[in-house]
Amino acid sequence: MLSVLKNRTYRHLFAAQLIALMGTGIATIALALLAYDLAGDRAGLVLGMALTIKMVSYVTIAPIASALAETRSRRAWLVSLDVIRAAVALALPFVDQIWQIYVLIFMLQASSAAFTPAFQASIPDVLPDEEDYTNALSLSRLAYDLENLISPALAAALLSVMAFSTMFFGTALGFIASALLVLTIALPSPKPSRSRGIYDRTTRGIRIYLTTPRLRGLLGLSMVASATGAMVIVNTVVVIRGELGLSENMVALVLASFGAGSMLAAMVLPRLLLRRSDRPIMSAGAILAISALSFLAVKTQLTGLSLTAVSITWLAIGIGYSAILTPSGRLLRRSAQPADRPAIFAAQFTLSHGCWLVTYPMSGWLMSQYGIVISLWGLAVLGLAGLVFAWQQWPAQAEPNSVSSPPNQN
Repeated sequence: MLSVLKNRTYRHLFAAQLIALMGTGIATIALALLAYDLAGDRAGLVLGMALTIKMVSYVTIAPIASALAETRSRRAWLVSLDVIRAAVALALPFVDQIWQIYVLIFMLQASSAAFTPAFQASIPDVLPDEEDYTNALSLSRLAYDLENLISPALAAALLSVMAFSTMFFGTALGFIASALLVLTIALPSPKPSRSRGIYDRTTRGIRIYLTTPRLRGLLGLSMVASATGAMVIVNTVVVIRGELGLSENMVALVLASFGAGSMLAAMVLPRLLLRRSDRPIMSAGAILAISALSFLAVKTQLTGLSLTAVSITWLAIGIGYSAILTPSGRLLRRSAQPADRPAIFAAQFTLSHGCWLVTYPMSGWLMSQYGIVISLWGLAVLGLAGLVFAWQQWPAQAEPNSVSSPPNQN
């Protein structure tokens, strides 16, 4: 897996991703402390609104940004977005009103919504060999999981020697470092064969996506990932602190079991994908995640909730989650010509976060209104519906290597 780091361009891109992720993770913790300083007991409401703003910006901005980026140098585009994110991070320590948090968070997340698809679309151009690209996808998945494990520990260490507001300056430095790393490499910027209007460029990715069977299947699998992942992300603290009455440290430990499952799958997948195609592996991950939620629901109904059962369930969901998401870049890569890849990655970014926009509030509402058993069953059923949709839209006999084009614009 690590052999792909011999490629200098990819090595710099991966380092830029890792540094930016760490900075973002630390900023998230600092933002929670800032919200508590400004809002006190209403900090949860402020953070909930910030999370909603994040998802709305992800869903709406990515296709527009992809259209704007199509005629620009990809390296210059990525660097400019890193600079904007650094500027927002530098402004956060000076916030003294809640509405200012909302404005800056929208700017930060809108920049990320423009940055991430363009960044992801660059990797297959840098690593044209499919085995190398698969290894890069697994490394990217590991980077996200490591950030979830390392950022809280690093933030705790920083808080012991500095005020939380100072941590935003560290985040800004991370984005600047990311920009400098991107500046040290040459990135291919494939251009469309003909000029297109803004509407065509904005909707092109979603039109390619929705006319490609394997990508409609990926949308269903993305719903499985968001339904099962939302139970972990939204409700872990409620399950551990409220249902089991355990300490904050146990919340971190149980969340780490989810991250460990995801990392385990990411390390195994490159070799597995050499022998098996994407569809059965992604389907197996979906089945595992849905089955884990169902197991915990039955276990809780029959014998009650236990820490061991929750930890095992979260571990299994982490494995399934990574098995769904890690190969998704391979499907996107096969489904569009190089010039259309930013648009198709932006479409996946938009539609997958649209799934989260459904499952985040659904998970919290079910838990608060009906308790853990109904929450588990409700999300499991939603995940099952996503899996059935995926199987219907992406049949096993579908041609694996065809490239799709959207309908012509008249």
